Amino acid sequence: MTRDERIPDDELRRIDLEIRSDWSTGAAVDFDEAISFHESLPAEKRFAEVLESADRPLLQPRAGVPRLDDQIALLRYLHREGEADLLPTTIDSYTRDNEYGKAREGLEKARDTGEDTLNGFPAVNHGVEGCREVVEAVDAPIEVRHGTPDARLLAAITFAGGFQSFEGGPISYNIPYTKEHDLAETIEHWQYVDRLAGAYTERGVTINREPFGPLTGTLVPPCIAIAVMVIEGMLAATQGVRSITLGYGQVGNIVQDVAALHALRSLGEEYLPDEVAVTTVFHEWMGGFPPDEARANGVIGLGGMTAAVAQPDKVITKSPQEFQGVPTMEANGAGLRTTRQVINMVIEQDVRIDGVDRELNLIQRSSRELIEEVLARGDGDVARGTLAAFESGALDVPFSPSDSAKGAVLPARDDDGRIRIFEFADLALSDEIEEIHRNRLDSRARTEGRDQSFRMVADDVDAISDGKLIGRPQSAESGGV
Repeated sequence: MTRDERIPDDELRRIDLEIRSDWSTGAAVDFDEAISFHESLPAEKRFAEVLESADRPLLQPRAGVPRLDDQIALLRYLHREGEADLLPTTIDSYTRDNEYGKAREGLEKARDTGEDTLNGFPAVNHGVEGCREVVEAVDAPIEVRHGTPDARLLAAITFAGGFQSFEGGPISYNIPYTKEHDLAETIEHWQYVDRLAGAYTERGVTINREPFGPLTGTLVPPCIAIAVMVIEGMLAATQGVRSITLGYGQVGNIVQDVAALHALRSLGEEYLPDEVAVTTVFHEWMGGFPPDEARANGVIGLGGMTAAVAQPDKVITKSPQEFQGVPTMEANGAGLRTTRQVINMVIEQDVRIDGVDRELNLIQRSSRELIEEVLARGDGDVARGTLAAFESGALDVPFSPSDSAKGAVLPARDDDGRIRIFEFADLALSDEIEEIHRNRLDSRARTEGRDQSFRMVADDVDAISDGKLIGRPQSAESGGV
C-alpha cells in the first residue's frame, strides 16, 4: 500500500539501478561524481540559492528545442535579450511519455533536417554529458520543466547533468495531464524523484522542487490549487526535499490572485516542516490567449501588475504568440521584457487593493478544509489520504482528464471576475463556504438576467481569448439588463 514514508537508502539504490537500465544513457549516471560536478558550479548557477536570496520577483520563461546547440543559443538569448533571471529546459512530449526511442528518432531527424521536429529538449537522449553542456554554457540557474507522470529516469539523468531544479509532482503531473496513469503508482514514482533530490540535498547540493500550480490551467479555484500544492510539498518534504517552490496559476482577478499568492505562502509555511525553504511561483495566464498580439500583451501586462503587487519569488512569463503555440525566441524574449517593465514600474509604488484581506481569509479557510480532509482520510498519512480523497471526490480538479479524479467540480466567475465553484459535487468544503460561492454566483446571474447554468462556465472559459474577463452575454455587456 502506498504510504507517506521515506524511501530507505537501500531501496533508493535498488530503484535507481532499475530505472537507469531503462535506457542506455542511464549508465553514465554516477551519484558521487555528480556531486563533484554540482560542487564545481559557481554560485550564480545554484538554483535554490539564487531563488531564495532574491529581493524581488525573478522571471523565467518556458523554452525547449531538440538540438543541443540550439537549446544553448535559445537560453543565452533569453538570458541576455529577454533579461530572464532563471532559465528553463522544457522537455519534449515523447520523453514525457517515456517513449525514448521515438524521442531519439525525432532528435536524429532534427539533426538531419535542421528543423525542430520535437516540441522540447530530449534530455534523456542527450544524456548526462549533453545536459552538462547546457548547464556549463549559460550563466544562470536552469530548471527542468516537463509534464511527466513517470519522471524517474529524467530526474536521474538531469540531476547528474547539473540541473538543480525540477518541476512537477504526483498529482499535478497526473490529474491534469493524463487519463490512465494510476495515482498510487504516480505517487510512488515521484517519491523516488523526491528522495533522489533529498539525497543530493543531504550531500550539500540543494535540489529545488516545484509542483505545477496551474493544474488544468482552466479557471481552477484557488483553494483547490493551493491544497494540491501543499499536499505535494508535504510528500516531497518527507523524502528529504528542503527547497520547495509552490505554484499558482493566474485567474485574472487581481484581488483574488494577490490573496491566493499570499495564502499559498502562508499555508506552505504552516504545513511544511521548518527546515524547508518555501518559495512561491506565479504562472501568468495559462488559459486561451487572444490571437491578436497587442491584446495578448495586455494579458501579459496584467500578469506583471499582479506579480508586482503580490511579489511571489518567481514569475513564469508568457509570450504574445501564445495563441499560435510555440513562440519564436524573439516573442518569448518580448514577453519577458513586457513583464519586467510592468513589474519595475509598479513595484516601486505602495499599491493597496481593497478586498484582499477578506478574499485571503476565504481562500485560507477553504484550502485548510481540503488539506485537513486529506489528512483525516489518511489518519495523518498524506499519501493514503490523497488517494482516498480523490477516489471519493472530496478533492477534485475541474476539467481533469484523469480516471483517478472525478472531474465533477465546475468553476465560474462571479460579478467581479473571481473564480467561484458552480458545481461542488463531493468536494469537502463546508456548507458555509458553499453558501458564499453560491451567493456570489447568484449575484452575477441577477446582473446578467439569466439563471446559473453551465453556459456561464463555458462563456468564462473563452472570455479572455475573446478580449474580456467575464463571459457575459452581449445584452449584459451593453448594459441592457
